[in-house]
Amino acid sequence: MELVDIRAFVRIAEEQGISAAARALGAPKSTVSRSLNRLEESLESVLIERHTRQLRLTDAGQLFLPHARRILADVDEAGSALEGLLGAPRGTLRVNAAVTFALGLVAPMLPGFIQRYPDLRVVLETENRVIDLGREDVDVAIRIGRMPDSDLMARKLGTIQLWPVASPAYLSERGTPNVPNDLLGHSLLGWIDQPSEWAFSSQDGGTYRISIAVGSVVPEPAVLQILLLGGMGIGRLPDFLARSFVNDGRLVRLLPAFETETVDVHAVYPAHRNLSAKVPLFVDALRRHVETHSTENGRVGRE
Repeated sequence: MELVDIRAFVRIAEEQGISAAARALGAPKSTVSRSLNRLEESLESVLIERHTRQLRLTDAGQLFLPHARRILADVDEAGSALEGLLGAPRGTLRVNAAVTFALGLVAPMLPGFIQRYPDLRVVLETENRVIDLGREDVDVAIRIGRMPDSDLMARKLGTIQLWPVASPAYLSERGTPNVPNDLLGHSLLGWIDQPSEWAFSSQDGGTYRISIAVGSVVPEPAVLQILLLGGMGIGRLPDFLARSFVNDGRLVRLLPAFETETVDVHAVYPAHRNLSAKVPLFVDALRRHVETHSTENGRVGRE
């Protein structure tokens, strides 16, 4: 079993075709096809069904794919451990984040990061489930909220405020709330995995809790943002997602005199990933980005 054959198989699976994989690898199609044949002969299993229009992983191929990715990642990791001696980081860095945080936090910092480290290939995976970093081929994941005790390394990137916002059109029709209890007469929208109550506190120590109606939730903040821009109601958005729309007047930040809830953002990765220069370099760059784009209230988390 040769690494070049394993790499060819993984790329075929990712590109969903031998021709596309050959282009991605910069190799002739015949070479990639032979690599796949050699690997299947070595494993004594058919990994990919070849059809005229498309290729499909067999059960054996689906079982072998995560192991193949792990083999390649471990080889890359071994090389990355020598980066301090060899110079700039290289290889592949796989980052996992929920869609909203991938779009709002990670993606904006990638152009500068990639320009600075051109030999490093960054793969940003977006999904809302919490993945098992010990089992999946991911170098670092971006997570929010309280970090449970585990063997994973966690670095705090910052603290996000949840801003209550609405469109000018909605407020023109329904009125602008002046205190948290005024929200009770409005259409309130939330997102899944967030509390069913909104908490506020005033400078004099008063606290308020406003319940969200059952069913008034959407999958994630990025979807909620679209509904709020369309005048569907009042909702809380992460400050980094709301700020540009508030600044250009498309959304209005409500109840700014009241403190709202906050959530911490962490970069999480297996301990052995810290041996590679690419992981701390990425985490440091993302932390600087979050600090630069933090709220005007200075709510950036410090370690």
